[in-house]
Amino acid sequence: MSNNWPVVKLGDVLTHVERTEQVDPTREYRLLGVRLDGGGAFLRETIVGAQTAATKLSRVAEGDFIYSRLFACRGAFGVVTPELSGCYVSSEFPTFVPRDGRVDINFLQYWFRLGNVIDRVNQDCTGSTPLTRNRFKENFFLALEIPLPPLAEQRRVVARIEELAAQIGEARALRAQAAEEAEALTKSTLSQELTAAAKKYGVQPMAEVATCAAGFGFPKQHQGRTGLKYPFVKVSDMNLPKNQRAITSAQNWVDDDDVRELKLKIYPVGTVIFPKIGGAIATNKRRVLSLPATFDNNVMGLIPSDKLLSEYLFAFMQSFDLTELQAGTSVPAISQGRVKALKIPVPPLAEQRKIVAELDALQAKVDALKRLQAETAAELDALLPSILIKAFKGEL
Repeated sequence: MSNNWPVVKLGDVLTHVERTEQVDPTREYRLLGVRLDGGGAFLRETIVGAQTAATKLSRVAEGDFIYSRLFACRGAFGVVTPELSGCYVSSEFPTFVPRDGRVDINFLQYWFRLGNVIDRVNQDCTGSTPLTRNRFKENFFLALEIPLPPLAEQRRVVARIEELAAQIGEARALRAQAAEEAEALTKSTLSQELTAAAKKYGVQPMAEVATCAAGFGFPKQHQGRTGLKYPFVKVSDMNLPKNQRAITSAQNWVDDDDVRELKLKIYPVGTVIFPKIGGAIATNKRRVLSLPATFDNNVMGLIPSDKLLSEYLFAFMQSFDLTELQAGTSVPAISQGRVKALKIPVPPLAEQRKIVAELDALQAKVDALKRLQAETAAELDALLPSILIKAFKGEL
């Protein structure tokens, strides 16, 4: 903190305010919450009075400073913005207004994002269970001491923080946009390659070049067995990173005796699998078996013939949304008939290898860009805390 700024207690510059109203069971109320880590106030929900057990609620106004007693130790402090004025909070959200124009409310909000300030808040919390019952009471809040420069300097510091924060946000958005554009380029390139192959070589029904494979019900008594011969793949086993297409393991395994007893089929390496039933279809997960395996009846597979490379079939299945293959209304499910009727270009295997190699090379560049974007985002996220520390040292 700046040694040149006088230190004052919050109780000297803030006044506790309550605009309490009796709850009308027939009236609509917009209720606020406060996000963690300095995320500020937000509209949590809109209810009618009959939906709350509270008999009284407190109305907030633009420029109020509020916090959550329960989650103050996790940075739940914020300012009521113009669009939230007139909303309501329960008694768990103490509300304050500046006294005599001595404190800029936004300066205060940024101060409560400093790690050492939240550490002090945490020390003053009381309760029986950490993070769930620790409440930060108003007397501790008002006793906190803050280095406070003149109002004009407070506003200058706030403006400088917001200027730098905007630059960080812009840099983050540009990185994210670049990653999105690269992803779109991959999809566009795949579409162009398939269109060109269709014009040159024509298309065939999927049923002529691949076998549609169905899954099996999994007996509960076999749950959790591992280290056997064949993975028994479920939709949950397909929750891999987006750039990881191969299924190499599963939560449940079976052996040859299970295959005979349960009348399972073991599908070969290279089988392309995807969700078949319910909301999982919308996740658009598509994976490839990298070892012989079977799968449950919420999964469907395609076994390529000798006319198709598995990698090419996988790429083709990536070219559209799986929900396009759904049939039925009560329980959405992918129709095997629609899968078999898909029209797929079938160029010579050498051409398929060329297409796959070009797509893989492009995807590798996209993945590298995404990794860079993620690393940059982490670096940018680390900048704001350091900016805040400098700001309250008087170094901005």
